[in-house]
Amino acid sequence: MKIVNFKKNTDNHIKMAIITGFTVWAQTYPLYSIVLVSFLITLFTTVIYKYVSDQKTMKILKDEIKLLQKEMKEVKDNPKKILDKQKELMEKNFSMMKHSLKPSLYTALPLLLIFYFIRNVYINTGAVLFNLTWIWAYIIFSIIFSLIIRKIMKVY
Repeated sequence: MKIVNFKKNTDNHIKMAIITGFTVWAQTYPLYSIVLVSFLITLFTTVIYKYVSDQKTMKILKDEIKLLQKEMKEVKDNPKKILDKQKELMEKNFSMMKHSLKPSLYTALPLLLIFYFIRNVYINTGAVLFNLTWIWAYIIFSIIFSLIIRKIMKVY
């Protein structure tokens, strides 16, 4: 006698219904769905970035970089001092890049999988926004959402 796991089958059907429903909705209303997808992905990556990176260190580095840039403007007539400031600025930028690498590693694989799915959804969509394809619309909206979300969440 074979035992059937109805819960597992029901869960799979629900997942497939959600994916199919999203795909149909996304292909019917590509602009709205790209706005939603870009918001959700940007929110996901920003939250990961905020809680995986050391925000205190990132803020300190960002402030130090701003200060160095200001100092470089003040000594723009002295090439030796500018070179010293540039060297220090490069070190700070490198340190900031090292701190931001860890969150990137956490989000890379999920984003690749998401983009693989999204590409298959929008492959035959054509122009979505101002004669741009879905990827360009996604990039534009994700930049806008990133600026807003980072400001609200105080991510450095």
